[in-house]
Amino acid sequence: MPGREQLFQLSISTPDGQFIARYSAKGLAELNFPNAKAFVAPKRSEGGRAAKANGFPASILRWHRATESALKNSLAGRAAIKLPPLDLSAGTEFQRRVWNALRKISTGQTKSYGEVARAIGKPNAVRAVGGACGANPIPVLVPCHRVLTANHKLGGFSGGLDWKRRLLARERIVLL
Repeated sequence: MPGREQLFQLSISTPDGQFIARYSAKGLAELNFPNAKAFVAPKRSEGGRAAKANGFPASILRWHRATESALKNSLAGRAAIKLPPLDLSAGTEFQRRVWNALRKISTGQTKSYGEVARAIGKPNAVRAVGGACGANPIPVLVPCHRVLTANHKLGGFSGGLDWKRRLLARERIVLL
């Protein structure tokens, strides 16, 4: 279909299951949890090109190695040392601002939805921040799991609350 960008799809095996990473020509565009319904980014190819590693551009393979390393570190509760380029272009300007703010929350730290809203200069956009977190196409590496409600409760999570609890526990974050 004209105007739709091709996504390259590769899997990442972890002790927690197989994640699916999708890459555009700009970088990592999607990361899906094991057994999760695939995230379908707006204005992108719904399929993704699954092929043998030798059929991928060198940049995709390089980014995939960085994604795999970053994901495995994150799943172990450690900071991701190096991320691949992230293609967040499927989001709105507001969503991209939220996602970039999430990337500034350090491993082992949390912020409330309200704190994120204030950090992007939209203090009244707490619910919209929650919506942007839910639309995050690259969970774990863009750490929306580190965003909690004002009373330090879980809130929601696109990967499910079990995943959110698991990720927070691995970062030694204690919930009230």
